[in-house]
Amino acid sequence: MTHTLIQMTHTPATHALTDIGHTLGADVLAANTPAGSALFTTVHTALALFFLGMGLYGLAAPARLVRPFGIRLDGATARTEVRAVYGGFGVAMAALLGWAAADPSDALRRGAVLAVAVALLGMAGGRLAARLTEPPGSWYPSWFYCGVEVCGGGVLLATVMATAPAPAA
Repeated sequence: MTHTLIQMTHTPATHALTDIGHTLGADVLAANTPAGSALFTTVHTALALFFLGMGLYGLAAPARLVRPFGIRLDGATARTEVRAVYGGFGVAMAALLGWAAADPSDALRRGAVLAVAVALLGMAGGRLAARLTEPPGSWYPSWFYCGVEVCGGGVLLATVMATAPAPAA
């Protein structure tokens, strides 16, 4: 029995996005080719390891994790919040990417990867919105992580779009 979790509504916008994905290199990125499968797995594994490292660090040493941002954690409630947001979220995103890499179902893999891409791009969007009201004083750490989020989310989104089924003519 096959379950489809992602049902693309074929509109001009989804056709355009799928065309962009195919233009970006569907021949190279297609998960059903040896090169595409290796690239797909390498990118997702690297991002999963990044999330896992951030998550474990956030769980083990929440005060040290947020210190570069100028945040002080003065109590258990504050440390719990950082453990949840950075620790739990990071480990969950790593698990989701790991599951996506191991799952043979293309729809499940693409849905999981899309969820992580949207989460990363949402974090970058939050940093950009903050720029309008209260720009950070230095490039690191805010803009460094914005770059990581945009690049990671963009690459994940590109792999999802490149492996999308071609729209019917």
